[in-house]
Amino acid sequence: MEVMEEKGREVKDDRVFTWPNLVAKEFLAAIFVTVGLLFYSYVVDAPLRELSNPGQAENPAKAPWYFLGLQEALVYFDPWYAGVVLPSIIILGLILIPYLDNNPKGNGYYTFKERKFAVSVFVFGYVFWYVLIYIGTALRGPFWAFFWPWEKWTHDFPTPPPLHDLPLPLGIALMIGFYFLGLVLPALVKKDFFYKLGVVRYVLTMGLLLTMIGTVIKMIFRLAFNVKYIIATPWINI
Repeated sequence: MEVMEEKGREVKDDRVFTWPNLVAKEFLAAIFVTVGLLFYSYVVDAPLRELSNPGQAENPAKAPWYFLGLQEALVYFDPWYAGVVLPSIIILGLILIPYLDNNPKGNGYYTFKERKFAVSVFVFGYVFWYVLIYIGTALRGPFWAFFWPWEKWTHDFPTPPPLHDLPLPLGIALMIGFYFLGLVLPALVKKDFFYKLGVVRYVLTMGLLLTMIGTVIKMIFRLAFNVKYIIATPWINI
């Protein structure tokens, strides 16, 4: 901490340099974590299983845990969306965060009161992704059937109800109405939020947010109402 003179009076400067104050602490923390992981890996064996048998397929066949979120998303969406579009949107959204959110509050310190919207949206998306991973890891049994934690995995389970698609006009109307109202209503209710971001950043921010919310709604439609596709065409299914 330094004391500076500003217009004849002393002003305390509570800023410190990143090097060595912060970098040294981060380096020490990385060393301790690395040493801890080495000791942990020495005590606990990796969960390796038997050699694979080409003549016997595993049921259920699961990806590594960090890919199970995508594998679980394949239950609710076509591969082109769950495997390509959804991860691309997530990566694009993370890249755009510094350009969409120019709120200077919270830089250098943690605050929820001054960044409720940004923190809430990020935490929601973060938790939602780990919920998908948990479902794929612990709640999906043989034939990728859903089992509650207290249920035993078995091949003898009730046949799930048949799925159906929404009528095409209804699906298109719901999709257009969802994005239209999602873009217009917040701009009318929170005008300061709209003017602060501007048209381009507002549309990008709300588009990403609505896509995330729409993904959750689509999953609810599948689980609660057995709806397979909101929009079903010979070329694209959503």
